[in-house]
Amino acid sequence: MFAPMASISKVSILDYFNIVFEGENGKIESNCKACGTRIQAKRSVTSNFVTHLKRKHQAMYDDFVKRKDMKREGYPSAPMHTLTTNGGNARFTLPVGVGVGAGAGGIGVREGGGVSKFDKHDPRQVLISEAIAKMIVRDLQPVSMVENCGFRVLLQLLEPRYTPDPQYYIQNQLLPAYTYQAQVTIRQALASAHALSLSLDVWRASSAATLGYLGVTCHFLSLEWQMSSALLACLPLSGNRILSDFEEVCHSHGVTGRAFRVVSDPLLATTTVKPCCLPGFCQEEDEEDDAERWNVAAGGISNGHAGEEPWEDSWERDLGVRRVDCFSRLLSHCVREALRSCTQLSSVLAKAGRFYSYITTVVPPEKLSQVFDGPGLEIGALGNASLLIRDWAAQLKVLRRLLESVEVLEEMSGPGEMVLGVTETALLRELTDTLEPFMEAWDMVCGERQAETQTDTQTDRHVSISLALPCVLGLRKHLSETSTPNCPSLMASLSQAAERRLAPILEDPLYITATTLDPQFKLTWSSDPEWHRQVLVKELSKYSADSNTEQLPHSYTSPAPAPSPVSPLARPCKLFSFIKQRPVTQAKSLEQELAIYLREEPTDEEACHYWRRKAIDFPLLAQVAKRALTIPACSTVVESIFSKAQRCLRPERGRLLPKNLETLIYLKANYRLLWT
Repeated sequence: MFAPMASISKVSILDYFNIVFEGENGKIESNCKACGTRIQAKRSVTSNFVTHLKRKHQAMYDDFVKRKDMKREGYPSAPMHTLTTNGGNARFTLPVGVGVGAGAGGIGVREGGGVSKFDKHDPRQVLISEAIAKMIVRDLQPVSMVENCGFRVLLQLLEPRYTPDPQYYIQNQLLPAYTYQAQVTIRQALASAHALSLSLDVWRASSAATLGYLGVTCHFLSLEWQMSSALLACLPLSGNRILSDFEEVCHSHGVTGRAFRVVSDPLLATTTVKPCCLPGFCQEEDEEDDAERWNVAAGGISNGHAGEEPWEDSWERDLGVRRVDCFSRLLSHCVREALRSCTQLSSVLAKAGRFYSYITTVVPPEKLSQVFDGPGLEIGALGNASLLIRDWAAQLKVLRRLLESVEVLEEMSGPGEMVLGVTETALLRELTDTLEPFMEAWDMVCGERQAETQTDTQTDRHVSISLALPCVLGLRKHLSETSTPNCPSLMASLSQAAERRLAPILEDPLYITATTLDPQFKLTWSSDPEWHRQVLVKELSKYSADSNTEQLPHSYTSPAPAPSPVSPLARPCKLFSFIKQRPVTQAKSLEQELAIYLREEPTDEEACHYWRRKAIDFPLLAQVAKRALTIPACSTVVESIFSKAQRCLRPERGRLLPKNLETLIYLKANYRLLWT
């Protein structure tokens, strides 16, 4: 039905400002929506606001004048349509110029209708365009989606005054502008970084030798001892050029020769996108995926190309001692090898997976939420729960919750052939109990990072390798005290994998140094403190000598410290001649600093905060700590993005690859840097 004639609300200059304070006599304080400038005036005298727009934001001023003219001419006034529901209740009201049936059958602006469009510099127009770009980046969607008819109809319904940006504008102007902004911000931060380390992540499709991406992530410590991470570049792989591309990225960002360590897998050709999963448990994976996963685990991907030098040899030779294995990946490799060795587990896990898929289909979500939702396990939409379970740790949590509530779930779902037997349940309980400490170590290192990946929010949480050595000691103790009578091959294989991949950490001077310089550990973990103290002194001496010749970019200048106020007592005078002269404080040696540091009780204070506070007391130790703390123990954001985008990265799936996918990955990894 039709409503009476109504007029659009009046045009006010205050539409372009946010009122933050309103006092007596009509006095107001407002911030400009475009630049944030604070302006004071009376509500009845708005010349200051008009002058600010005219001088600083000409486009917004022109839009204001245009709206005033249209209002003066009575152009916006129009009869209103009131759309009703089937029951006759009014839902919302639109001007006559907004009709039903515009575009592709939705509600939109008529050709030549009465709804004025935003100016291209209008804050609302800019805000919506940025929101669309952010959506494309977060979801790794092709930019061509903005040309889709349904998408445009939706925008027209939500905001008829918005003019959709064409694909070429977002592709060639908006996204490159965001990329440039991120690059400038990162380079400025790295120019004054205290210390930094790098991570390399390589994704390579097994079905396409030319399809793959290289991610270079920097973990750096600012002058204020704030730890941050940023993706320096995401590059398409081009032949056997990983090392040269890596060096070019380092040179362009001014970090050549400054990286303390480079974290990477020893075999660069091995894809990092494949998560380690419980075999047979993730039912949404088809057989081809499952076979490919185990093929990768068994080393089925070639480490080199025909007639070329193997990746591993070249990588180890060129990086040498700078390269460090990623601890979280070492954990995954241990679990992967143990699962592969137990053939009897595959069929039982497959049955558990089928049972899980069955109950998530037939049991109402509100009942399932009582079983599966809880701390550390966010399944989301239970009907599609297993689609979100992509790694062994998350699947192990689901399996453990499944075993804890198996009787209740059987009652919910009713009798069926998928019900787990007594022997199968005992075997699965043995599996979860054996792997539980590995899961705890994984959560300690990667738990929050995995949650961030699911929610698309990244933080500056940084886990250093100081956690690695205590985790290995705990896992070794657990394995020595545990038995697996139902599946002895599991324990044997897990122990062998841990000794081969994790045990070397216990004797590595780098890990010993990093763990000891973590104030929560120090040497409390050591069974031979005197021997470890000698290793520390030798390693600290080496790093301290290296820090004196540390390479910094040419543009870096150390900030001059502000002069401290001097007490009158410090100035010589006859009045205070009776006071004994204070002894001159002598600089402590490295051994003295270490001895005093180790005598202090361990503290739960975060390591960076501790060393920021103690850098004056232990200047030599702080020089080493600031570098050791930059080495991450967990995987990077870009590796998680590779894993999440793997279906988009497979053309054989029939999915279209977004153009300039590396740009979208780069912006997604640096999302927090740009938009929070």
